[in-house]
Amino acid sequence: MGLYSPTAKKQLKDYAPNGSKRNIRMEDGILLPDYRLPTEAEWEYAAYGYYSPDFNENIDVKRIYPWDGLTLRRSDSEKTRGMMYANYQRGRGDLAGVAGKLNDGAFYTTSVKPDDMLPNDFGLYHMAGNVSEWVMDVYRPLSLEDMTDASPFRGNVYKTKVKDADGIVSEKDSLGRIPYREVTEEENSKRRNYKKANNIGYKDELTYSDLDQQYEYSVSSLIDNRARVYKGGSWRDRAYWLHPGTRRYLDEDLSTAMIGFRCVMDRVGDSRRKD
Repeated sequence: MGLYSPTAKKQLKDYAPNGSKRNIRMEDGILLPDYRLPTEAEWEYAAYGYYSPDFNENIDVKRIYPWDGLTLRRSDSEKTRGMMYANYQRGRGDLAGVAGKLNDGAFYTTSVKPDDMLPNDFGLYHMAGNVSEWVMDVYRPLSLEDMTDASPFRGNVYKTKVKDADGIVSEKDSLGRIPYREVTEEENSKRRNYKKANNIGYKDELTYSDLDQQYEYSVSSLIDNRARVYKGGSWRDRAYWLHPGTRRYLDEDLSTAMIGFRCVMDRVGDSRRKD
């Protein structure tokens, strides 16, 4: 992309006519952005999997879950009769259907890419069921009301380039990356959309920094700047939590047998390209 030219110990072979050696290019897939957790909005978009054909841009299917239709049960064909689209808990003590049948694929968790389940339109498996998944957003009860609807994300960390005394950007590291630092409140004194670099508590009257914040007598809040959202139902959840719009939270340092994660990567290049 012409942003930097890192030094390479070994150049790649150029397969063009009369080619010899060449530098690494972005399209080679070697130089990639960092992996991270998806934001809540990104995860929900990926879970629904609405894929619009190029010729009409119509969404002509109804969905409650990441697959077409309004039910959790697969078709009534002889091969899939009684089978479920997701690995979830149908009722109290019912984790896998009738004894010996495993109609949702597994009693606890199942493989990441099972042979007997279908992906959504984006090719993603288990966007409902199997395990819930962490996202980057810090949890607040009213995030959907007081955040913008354009790629909302609660927990932004704003950074700026590191510069020397003359205002020149500092030298790049060994991989050709520009060094960044968090911005200060003094630098943002005239900004209206944010003041602090670590913007987790943005627009909240309370910072929730004190774990002993009292709402009622002897009742403490579990919501703080370490509470992260997790999405999607798990093998131990009822059908309600399989809807992509549902959301729960847990302290980021805790773990359970029902929560996993998947990583995303910022897209490189033109978003209109199909490859």
